[in-house]
Amino acid sequence: MPLINVKVIENVFTAQQKQEIIRVLTDAMVTIEGENMRPVTWCVVEEVRSGDWGIAGNPLTTSDVKSLAAGVAV
Repeated sequence: MPLINVKVIENVFTAQQKQEIIRVLTDAMVTIEGENMRPVTWCVVEEVRSGDWGIAGNPLTTSDVKSLAAGVAV
């Protein structure tokens, strides 16, 4: 029984976007493992507090991620 665990920084994705993440990643796994595994494929989206996630030794905040998504260098 597969478990897909996705971590995102809080307040970056809307509830609808997180539902889409769950749907699309589940579909991706089912294309690999077969349709019979859909009922037992789990997907968890966890939010990490802004600033509690780091890249290259630097904390990353919600505003940093939104800037990156808009194409603005952080």
